[in-house]
Amino acid sequence: MSKPRKPKGRPISGWLILDKPVDFGSTEAVGKIKWLFNAQKAGHAGTLDPLASGMLPIALGDATKTVPYVMDGRKIYEFTVTWGEERATDDLEGEATQTSDKRPTEDEIRALLPNYTGTINQIPPQFSAIKIAGERAYDLARDGETVEIPSREVEVHRLTLLKCEDDKAHFEVECGKGTYVRSLARDFGRDLGCYGHISTLRRSYVAPFAEDMMVPLAELVALESIEDRDERLAALDAFLLDTAEALSSLPQLRITDDQAHRLRMGNPIIVRGRDAPVAEPEAVALSGGKLIAIGEIAGGEFHPRRVFT
Repeated sequence: MSKPRKPKGRPISGWLILDKPVDFGSTEAVGKIKWLFNAQKAGHAGTLDPLASGMLPIALGDATKTVPYVMDGRKIYEFTVTWGEERATDDLEGEATQTSDKRPTEDEIRALLPNYTGTINQIPPQFSAIKIAGERAYDLARDGETVEIPSREVEVHRLTLLKCEDDKAHFEVECGKGTYVRSLARDFGRDLGCYGHISTLRRSYVAPFAEDMMVPLAELVALESIEDRDERLAALDAFLLDTAEALSSLPQLRITDDQAHRLRMGNPIIVRGRDAPVAEPEAVALSGGKLIAIGEIAGGEFHPRRVFT
C-alpha cells in the first residue's frame, strides 16, 4: 500500500483580509495568496466580482473551518448606479439590453429607498453563481440561455444615498448574506423607469473584520522581492489574523491545557465556574488565547464539533 502523499506547502492558519483590486477574480486572488504564503490550504468568504474591489477575507489552513461564520456576516458596499441602460450582467461587463433617456431626480431616488430596506424579495442576476438544475446560472447565461431564477428573501439593514449626479447616483448599503448589489441597481432602474446598472462596486466590511484590517494586494506582492525565503514568509505572516478573529461574535470559554487536550481527542469537558454558561448552541473554547474548538454547551459540558490543531 502506498503512503499518503504529504500535503504541499506550510501548515499555517489564519485570516488575511485582502483589499482585492479591480479586474482580479476572487478565485485568482485566493490562488495568488496561497502561493505567496506557501500555504497548504486556502479559501475565501464571499465572492467579489472581478469589476468589484475591496474586502475579500481569505482563510488559510485551519481557518477554512471558520469560513461559514464569516459568510453569514453582514457586509457593507459602496456602489454607483449609472442610469439610462440596463445591461445583461447588471454591471459594466454586459451589453445594453434596455435604454432610456429618462433620469431620476434626487427626490425620486430618496422616495424609493424605503422599499429596499428591511426584508425584501430579490431575484439574483442572470450572471450569478445561483444553481439552476445543478448548473451555475452564469454558465447557462454564457451559453445564451435565459433562465427563470426564483426570488428569495434577503436582508437590507441600511441603504443610504451618498451623492447624486446627472447620470449616476452613489449609495452605501449594509446587507445580509446572499444580497446581490447588482440586483439592487437593476431593480432601482426599473422602478424609476430609467433603467440602471452598477458602474462601480467596493466592499468595505465583512463582519467581523473592519475596514482598517485590509491589506492591498500590491503590498503583499512587493514582498516577493525579499530574496531570503524565511525572511519573506515571516514578513507575509505578520499580516495574518488569528483564526479566532472570525468567531468574535460567539461566546468564549477559557480552558486549561489539559482540557484542550481532551477536546482535541474529541471528548467533552465539564464547564465549571460561577459565571459559566449553562447552555449555548455554539461557543468557542480558547486555551492561551488560541482557538481549540467550536462546540455546544449543554448539561454543564462543552461538546466539541470542530477541533483545531
